[in-house]
Amino acid sequence: MILHRDARCVVVDKPSGDAVNAYVYPVHRLDRGASGIVLFALDADAARLFSEAWPDADKRYMAITRGHPDDHVVIDHAIPKAPGEARVPAITEIWRRDTFGRYALVEARPRTGRLHQIRRHLKHVSCPLIGDVRYGKGEHNRLFREQHGLQRLALHSTSLTVRHPDGSELRVTCALAPDLVAAIDSCRRAYGIVPACE
Repeated sequence: MILHRDARCVVVDKPSGDAVNAYVYPVHRLDRGASGIVLFALDADAARLFSEAWPDADKRYMAITRGHPDDHVVIDHAIPKAPGEARVPAITEIWRRDTFGRYALVEARPRTGRLHQIRRHLKHVSCPLIGDVRYGKGEHNRLFREQHGLQRLALHSTSLTVRHPDGSELRVTCALAPDLVAAIDSCRRAYGIVPACE
């Protein structure tokens, strides 16, 4: 679904499971299992300008985790830029938005752009993403598949603010994907909302 379109770019709501490949200029990518906002430039100059602005972009994601992170935490933990490479600085800001049983709904704002940064940082604070087969926990992924109907990575890009090539500010939001909403509702029915200290 198209969330925004103008002469220089298009922003789409990427479904989970789709790879980001197109005959336009992808400014960034989402993991195949993630869903939500993806920005494409429509010409090479716009792609260059968006890429230059990208380090200052405000990107927000919602995720379901096993475990409860603190109400608000800034994770400053170096991770490899790519597999087998040296560790580089990486920072992600996290807010816990809701809890249900052993699980939580969190908002994540990566301040740097490293491979699997949100996934790695949530694992680092012992709150791995549900559905994450690389950094998560198999028994919790299975539970979410079997009891809550979630068949994929519980990560969704919900908000993007970035400087547009025309000098204005591009702001786009995207509602949480229906399968994530259904999984959260199922958890609330199964576990209720519990204080994070439990």
